[in-house]
Amino acid sequence: MTFQTTTALPATMKTLLQASRQTTEVISTTAPLPEPTHPDDVLVRVHAAAPCAGELRWAIDFPDSIPADKVLVPCQDLAGTVVRAPASGEGGFAAGDRVYCRIDASRAGAARDYALPRASELARIPAGLGWVEAAATPLSALTAWQALFVQGTLDAAGIKEDAAAAREHNRKQRVLVTGAGGGVGSWVVQLAALAGAGAVVAVCAGDKAAAARELGATEAVDYTKTSVEEWVRADPAAREVDLVIEMVGGKTLTGCWWAVKEGGALVTIHTPPEYGKPEGMTKRLSKALFFIVEALGSNLAEIGGLIEAGLVRPTVDSVWEFADYKKAFERLESGHAKGKVIIKVSDEA
Repeated sequence: MTFQTTTALPATMKTLLQASRQTTEVISTTAPLPEPTHPDDVLVRVHAAAPCAGELRWAIDFPDSIPADKVLVPCQDLAGTVVRAPASGEGGFAAGDRVYCRIDASRAGAARDYALPRASELARIPAGLGWVEAAATPLSALTAWQALFVQGTLDAAGIKEDAAAAREHNRKQRVLVTGAGGGVGSWVVQLAALAGAGAVVAVCAGDKAAAARELGATEAVDYTKTSVEEWVRADPAAREVDLVIEMVGGKTLTGCWWAVKEGGALVTIHTPPEYGKPEGMTKRLSKALFFIVEALGSNLAEIGGLIEAGLVRPTVDSVWEFADYKKAFERLESGHAKGKVIIKVSDEA
């Protein structure tokens, strides 16, 4: 492969590494720089990375989805600078480009000085977005985009004010999102509102309701006081929704079966819908599906345009130094994060 490059590279780098496939322990160590193995591999100097809740259990819980030869570097989301790129590759990336992306979960992540995303996963960082905010964007924004517009029933064209038919289609739909105070949920709220959904119901803790409303939620349900099932049963005719984006599982997923209308759509990213279906439920849905996000740079580029226009924004909970990575993972797994947890990898972040 022929690469464009910027400068001489070090022989080794700092990296986080999951101790083994059978443990969630993460250690800090050094390793050689990764070597490209695919024609679309792009070597990126990482400035900031974002862990994903539950990722340290992927190899334990989903062993068939995590290749046996995967180098267990956590944090699939990154923001960084292109160091080496294929001379004639997808996207035309060049050394020096500011980029961000989600690296597919089957390959090593970005909690290290240098990572190897593929050109198809990359997008250029929007003007005005810093390293931390950029690293906070890919997984959450991509999941929300695909949940609403690819797997769900809203029309992405509705984001354009002059797309009258799409906006009319979206205006007729009520959307409910669980986990609305988290990284993905905050993006679902923003994108659904921006696309012109008739109502956006945010299910979140009471202390996150105000933030959800600022992002575009028209209603908020405090799950710490009222379950989704209790809320909808109080007034089914007014409260049932056309589309549910569910990311919590358990009793919340069961409640969502009551919340979605006959013929509506239930899209989940935590637990397959049928696992929470109430016994005896006869409701028929147009869609009831679980999906895993695709790391598509093309989707991320569209989202980047909205960020640059000031229409949407990432939500950052906290930023941690590389040496404090254990605290970063503790914060993430606490379930109390209001947005994304970010680990600074370089001094530039």
